Formats: sequence, C-alpha cells, structure tokens
Amino acid sequence: MGSWIHRQQLTQDFGMSAAEPTIVIADHHQVTRLGVRMALMRGGFQVVGEAADCDSVLRVVVRERPDVCLLDVDVPGGGIETAQRMAESVPATSVVMLTVSTNTEELLAALRAGALGYLPKDMSPDRLPAALRGVLKGEAALPRTLVGRVLQEFRAFAADATLNPVRVGEVQLTPRESEILRMLRSGLSTIEVADMLSLSPVTVRRHISAGVAKLGVADRDAAIRAIEPIAATA
Repeated sequence: MGSWIHRQQLTQDFGMSAAEPTIVIADHHQVTRLGVRMALMRGGFQVVGEAADCDSVLRVVVRERPDVCLLDVDVPGGGIETAQRMAESVPATSVVMLTVSTNTEELLAALRAGALGYLPKDMSPDRLPAALRGVLKGEAALPRTLVGRVLQEFRAFAADATLNPVRVGEVQLTPRESEILRMLRSGLSTIEVADMLSLSPVTVRRHISAGVAKLGVADRDAAIRAIEPIAATA
C-alpha cells in the first residue's frame, strides 16, 4: 500500500461520499494508523491518505488538500516542525496533533506552529470524529487538563501587551523581554526565570529570542550585555 492511500481507492473500497470531511493520517506506527482510520471512517470521515514520516505527509497533504491532517507529534522528521511547514504551505488544512504526551511545553509549541488541536492517543476512538468535526467548526481540540495552562500563557502575553515598552538605545523592548534579560544577567537560568514568572521555559526562550532579534546581536549573552546600562540604573 506504501506510505499513502489514494482517495479514489478508499472511496471505492468503503463507498464513501465526496461530501464527507477529508483527512490525512500521519503516524509512524501502522497499527495506530489502522485503528485511527477505522474510527474516522465509522465517524463519517474520508481518509484520503496516510504517511509514516514528515516528508511523506507533506507530499500527501499538498497533493490531496484535505480538510484535516491528524499528525503524530513524534512522527519521524518532527511533528511540530512538520505542522509549521504545513500551516505555511497548505493553510486551508487544519492540523491536529496526536500524542502520548501531556507536556504543556510541547502543546504550546504545537499551537504556535499552527496546530488547531492536541489530542491524546489514549482517548476513546469513538470521540475522535466529534473532536475533529469541532475543529472544522472553529473549535480548538484540547484535553481539559491542558486548557488551564493555555489560558495562563495567554494572560501572561496579554499582560505584557498592556505594559509600557523599554528603550535600549534606539531599540524598543517589551517590559517582559527587558525583565527576563535582566534576570538572566543576575545569574538565573532559563528554568529559574520561568518558575519565578510562572511562565513555561518555551515562553521565556521566545522572549529571549525576540530580544536578541530586536537588539540585532548574535546571542543571548550579547543581549544581556546590551541591557547592562538599564540594569545598572533599575
């Protein structure tokens, strides 16, 4: 059968209607793909392709233009990186991650990459079609246990946006970017900064990267040196 199943073959084999939502499944475990495929077909989805690695799924999605791509976070080649490439190349396809993890950093990275959902592999297969139909209606598919962390990150971002910017020479940093760089200058690690500010390490690194880019320096050490005059007067 190879790394993908053509839409025409599936339609002939299962007698599916072209009006059904279309989906591509990407997972490196064939048994997982089989179980997911059967659950989705029972739920009224048309599986137009399958893949076991990132390059294959990108080719299938670009060719088939499905409504949804169900993408394993651990697919060979990197699920999150693949989600980002897919969001850029085929924005009309909704990407939903499938994972065995409940890691909040991984969840947030997936959402930033363009994924619209993050579903655990141990969820009941019968619930999967409804969750994906919700995504097609504009809903986010997230486990309840992780919704609170997403809201926490959103509130932190919103709070940053309401504060006054900090100027370093001709460059304007957000208060959070300046605060994090000053904390790093004091000798704290990224993990310690994240704990003290109730942020994820991924969010802290995002602020560091933004500060480095704005200051036009090579790395975070150079960014820390660039804000030393502010730190000395703070």
